[in-house]
Amino acid sequence: MTRLDDLSVWYTPGVAGPCRKIYEHGEDASFDYTLRWNYAAVISNCTRVLGLGNIGPAAGLPVMEGKSLLFKYLGGVDAVPLVINERDADKFVYVVKALEPSFGAINLEDIESPKCFYILERLQEIAEIPVWHDDQQGTALVNVAGLVNALKIVSKKLGEVKIALVGAGAANIALYKYLKVAGADPKNIVAVDSKGVLHRDRPDVEAMKEENPWKYAIAVESNGEGVTGGIKEAMKGADVVIAAAKSGPGVIKKEWVAEMNKDAIVFAEANPVPEIWPWEAKEGGARIVATGRSDFPNQINNSLGFPAVFRGVLTVRARKMVDEMFIAAAYALARYAEERGIHEEYIMPRMDEDEAYVREAMAVAQKAMELGLARRTMSTSELEDEIRELIERPKKFVKLALDNNYIKVHSPYGSW
Repeated sequence: MTRLDDLSVWYTPGVAGPCRKIYEHGEDASFDYTLRWNYAAVISNCTRVLGLGNIGPAAGLPVMEGKSLLFKYLGGVDAVPLVINERDADKFVYVVKALEPSFGAINLEDIESPKCFYILERLQEIAEIPVWHDDQQGTALVNVAGLVNALKIVSKKLGEVKIALVGAGAANIALYKYLKVAGADPKNIVAVDSKGVLHRDRPDVEAMKEENPWKYAIAVESNGEGVTGGIKEAMKGADVVIAAAKSGPGVIKKEWVAEMNKDAIVFAEANPVPEIWPWEAKEGGARIVATGRSDFPNQINNSLGFPAVFRGVLTVRARKMVDEMFIAAAYALARYAEERGIHEEYIMPRMDEDEAYVREAMAVAQKAMELGLARRTMSTSELEDEIRELIERPKKFVKLALDNNYIKVHSPYGSW
């Protein structure tokens, strides 16, 4: 504000101008006259917070605040943390749908399984803005991107390899879906939950049909060889194992890795301790190992996905988030890393590689325009200039503030 008169522009009577424009031209005009075009809601009922469980909305709010900071710092997205005291799936959907006019996109977070699948599918159906569940789509995106490059290194094809999925919660159930979208053969996928390998003859399969139809679908259409048993049996003869289960070590044993095919790929993503330590997987014969941790090579981290995906959909004001946009993001990440030079210890970009976010966001935005899902059409150069500016701007502001002592950083781990 430079003058007292500015207040009359920001609020009454000046604010009536854009209100009238939106009322006259329809809801889409709100993207032109407000910051809705860059607002994303980070919404959760905190019934399944990573590493903490069902801790409730108030206790889970810091997680949503932290996620919102990542949205801004990595993607230039103005994210708003919202925790909802509602566990009923239909009521949760109602609340989110009612909030839609305030936002350009929705990020669902830390919702218990299997309700999270129903909530996502229902909101994708009824909402006129992109809806994304990071525990599902974000995890799947970075896994697909990493696997694409890992398979290139070992000269294997996604449509031919045998894949073991250890864990059958939100992450791996969603990954199963997107592996199929990317070209994997479901008959070559063997999934394991806490009770053992999923297969059509398991005693609880009919109950699963009612309680968790998404897991039921995996049980009846995957595992073409009819493998039974547990993790050991699922991994035998596999080319790839992707684990999103409980913290280890010892959930996966190096002796089981030794029974995988030559040039095995092991993604062990539990935090803080992976299902198997990377060096143990290597001792078992794995050629490529990835984890969820930043202190080991090949970190599979959702933060490589959601900031850029939301940057892309918000920049073109997309109406939906569909599988084709998801795949475009995954392959953009993979291509960027490949151009940089992939090898056994670099299959994915690192979180400090800003150019990867620009490429990924552009791929999502361009696919939205191609599919007719964008409210806004832009040339490639216009798109790149705007996305790059929005992604780089928060880092410039943070540096400026730190350099001039406008803000001070206090950390329990010492000064930054």
